[in-house]
Amino acid sequence: MLQNEPEQRESLESNQAKQPNSMPKNFLVPFLLLCLKDWSLHGYKLIQMLMDIGFSSVDQGNVYRTLRKLEKENLISSTWDTSDGGPAKRIYSLTEYGEQYLTTCATSFEHYQNMLRTFFTLYTNAFFPFSTSPEKDETDSSSSPGGTAE
Repeated sequence: MLQNEPEQRESLESNQAKQPNSMPKNFLVPFLLLCLKDWSLHGYKLIQMLMDIGFSSVDQGNVYRTLRKLEKENLISSTWDTSDGGPAKRIYSLTEYGEQYLTTCATSFEHYQNMLRTFFTLYTNAFFPFSTSPEKDETDSSSSPGGTAE
């Protein structure tokens, strides 16, 4: 049974509301771990780095809750820095277990990256069949009679 146009629009809007333009769940974790790969940092500096990386908005409370959770899971450790004379700052560091977890994340991201590349290739071919992409150009030139395959 076909939906009428208002119902289709409502269904589309409902699906879009379920999939906001935000980062996937737990996407913050690998980025926090990566920021701690070579440095021991306090929370505010981590938040600044996340924004520099491209997180458009960072919920500070969520970052600190996530850091506490990561510490409970032994992915990071923390110490108090009182050297400034100001208020003590909690300094976070990546543990060996956290580094192993980060490597696992990178492997998963490679898989997702390949899936996304396939999706966008199929999407582009479906909606923009006459556009040229570098991948399509390489395939076309190597398989065409005048192309040079090495």
